[in-house]
Amino acid sequence: MNTVLLLIIAVPAIEIFLMIKIGQNIGALNTIALIFLTAFIGIFFARLEGLNTLKSGINNLYKNKIPMYEMISGASIAFAALLLIIPGFMTDFFGFLLLVPFTRRKIINLFIKKKRKPIDEKKDYIEGEILDKDKDDI
Repeated sequence: MNTVLLLIIAVPAIEIFLMIKIGQNIGALNTIALIFLTAFIGIFFARLEGLNTLKSGINNLYKNKIPMYEMISGASIAFAALLLIIPGFMTDFFGFLLLVPFTRRKIINLFIKKKRKPIDEKKDYIEGEILDKDKDDI
């Protein structure tokens, strides 16, 4: 089954389940208020973290360094803000995980390690291409 289709079906189902269970314990109005509160607090902290990441990226540019981590971090903060806007407790939890710098760094490093290819041992040859000058004259 397609992973995206599974997520489209599973995430709202889990969110509804959590809202019902939490609503049974603290009440419907308190649950709705908690959803709004987590969204507002999350957006506030996403803005702060975004500004800190932007400042860090500008500092790296002044030092003539490529702000690669800051670019990835900024994208993850934007994704965290999206997760916090979506009503629900599970998405808020993952959104807050992406907002905390320590956990964000761990999550980013986890994804980067999966994408990296292992570096081969030192090669004894140089890859190249031979060009024939006679073919260029034709």
